[in-house]
Formats: sequence, C-alpha cells, structure tokens
Amino acid sequence: MSNRSRSSTGAQTTAPARATPSADAARAQRCTEAIRDIAEDFAVLSETLMNSAYGVAAPTTEMLQLVVALDHLAQEATAVLVVRQRSQGEPLRELEQILGRSGDRLRKKYSPRAVDEAIRTRRRPQRATLPQPTPAGPLTPNLLRTPRQRLACALTIMQRGSGRRQRDIAHRIGIDESYVSRMLSGQRELSWKYVVAICEVCGGDTELVKPLWEVAAGVPFPDDTPPVQYLRTYLQALRYAAGSPAPEKILESAQHRITADDLDLALHGPGVPSWSTVAELAAALQSLPDAAKPLWRRAQTAAETGTSPS
Repeated sequence: MSNRSRSSTGAQTTAPARATPSADAARAQRCTEAIRDIAEDFAVLSETLMNSAYGVAAPTTEMLQLVVALDHLAQEATAVLVVRQRSQGEPLRELEQILGRSGDRLRKKYSPRAVDEAIRTRRRPQRATLPQPTPAGPLTPNLLRTPRQRLACALTIMQRGSGRRQRDIAHRIGIDESYVSRMLSGQRELSWKYVVAICEVCGGDTELVKPLWEVAAGVPFPDDTPPVQYLRTYLQALRYAAGSPAPEKILESAQHRITADDLDLALHGPGVPSWSTVAELAAALQSLPDAAKPLWRRAQTAAETGTSPS
C-alpha cells in the first residue's frame, strides 16, 4: 500500500464525529419566552373553538379557521422547540423519533436566524374583548372585574377616604363634575393626567395605582421598575381596589386554595409566587386573572435570568 493510500485511509478512520451543538443561552431564553406565548395562544384559540363548537348554529367556516390557526401555532411551536433544543446545546437526535425526521433534516428545516425573525415579528391572537359599561346598562359581575373597573374602584376608594366630593375634584382639576363621576364609575377611560390629578387632590399614592392604570390602558411595561416588584405592587393595588380586605378574608374568598404563606409571598415577597397563587389571588380580589398573566410571566422570566431583584 502506498504512503498516499495509508495517509488517505488514516484520514478516513480518524475523522471526528459531528460536534455537540454549541449553546446560545440568549437564544434559548427567547425560545422559552416564545413557547410560553404560543402555549397561551393555544389556550385562547382552543377556548374560542370550544365556545364555537358548543354554540348555536356556529358556522363551519368559523371553526375551520380556528383549526387552521391552531395548526399554524403547532408548526410555530415545533420550530421554536427545535431551535431551543439546539440553543441549549442538546443533540437534535433526541427529537428525531418524535418528529420523524433526521437531525440533519431538522437542522436544515429550522434555521435559528429564521426562527429568531419569526419570533420577533409574530402577532398574537386576542380574546374577544368584553363590552365596556354604558350609563344605560347595569354592570355584570365580569365587567366589574375588568382592569378599567379595578382602577375606577381604587380611585373611588381614594376619593371617599379623603372626604373630597366629586364637585371638589372637578373644580380643582378644571373639568365638569359629570366627567369625574363617569371616570370614577369606570364609564370613562382615564388618561394618566387625570389619575395623577385625582391622586393629588385626594392625597393618594400614584405609584400604587400606576400599575392598575397601565394594565387598563394597555401601555408597554415600564423599564424603570423591576418586574418582580411591579407584579407585587399590582397585586397590592388590587387589594386596595377591593377595599383592603384582611388576609383572613382574602383566604376565605379564595376558598383556601392558597395558604397564608402564599399570600404573604405574593404581596410582600421575596421571590415570585406561582401562577396558580397569582390567579387565585387576583380572582379573590375581584379581578380577572388573565390581566395579571403578562405581569407574572415577565416577573418569572426576570427571576429566572437574574435580571430583577426579588
């Protein structure tokens, strides 16, 4: 055998196997956030499909559109999870049997850059919004739990506790008394300017009610408040809006599905309570749990990544 042949044979026998995929912690975290969003979107669309399926004469086209949307979500979730596996430094061969494709095929089909871009530009489905209260109609129990009503309740408690009449507030702010009445009843959307003005006239705490207003107005979360503290302040504000019930009363309203320790952690820390605790507490404080979900997820992520004090 020639030296060339021996050299060639040796090269063939010593060629290294494919290396373990390199980890990318930042991308893995983005994928984790994305799969949480997608999981919530599954719940939204599944709930809508369930309501349509049990509705009277629900159009087939409507339900089929939801099924197609769910299928699209499944494809999104698959792409995100494959890239998450790679970004965590885990081998794709672990996914081959589940997805029925080879690791090389998965690597080619789900490009990390393409998935990054898809995550960045994806739009999320929305639940049908609840109708806003009108002066002509009574408020249903569910409407009383909306973010706007929770803000209105907090400001009404503040106004009554201060001894200020609505007429006094209107005069100090420079608006009509009926306008103040509609704001405090939740029939009128409040700008932050008026929330601050009411707090100043009534001697209230703007920092306490600010999360209530931000959730009601749907504004972006502030960057100047640590997410864990923001969630805690929001839950404290819900308690204030519910009339500051004693811990025993809150636990009773929650039918003792949370403990005194759970309640203390949620309101005072340290750390982030479980989602089940936040959901039960929000419901016990006359709010819609879904309104707190983005705040909890943001706090949970910050705690996991060590980017927010507890």
